[in-house]
Amino acid sequence: MGDRRGWHGGRDQRGAATAELALGIPLLVALTAGLVWMLAVGAAQVRVVDASREAARAVARGDDVTSAEAVALRIAPEDARVRIAEDEGRVTVTTSARIDGPGGLLSSLPGITVSAEAVALVEAS
Repeated sequence: MGDRRGWHGGRDQRGAATAELALGIPLLVALTAGLVWMLAVGAAQVRVVDASREAARAVARGDDVTSAEAVALRIAPEDARVRIAEDEGRVTVTTSARIDGPGGLLSSLPGITVSAEAVALVEAS
């Protein structure tokens, strides 16, 4: 009767599976890198929200603007920008930071800027 493996021998099918796996690995790596980058963007957004909120609270309770800005920069992502404005009993703090794209296979994705604004009422002394 002969060989029962059919026209494509068992060895050919294993080779095809290996080739498919070799082609799929870069796609999985790129997908993983993209997901990690999206998590980093989400974490950076949380950090700018927290930085704005803490700086607004600090100025509202009477701390000087310089120390409040230092607090915001300590919390925010690296190279963040903080703007503090006081007007009619309110303090508004805006914090923003640029997050670079993931690079590698996803180098075509641009960076993104995350920002947040917090407002607090100045406390009576």
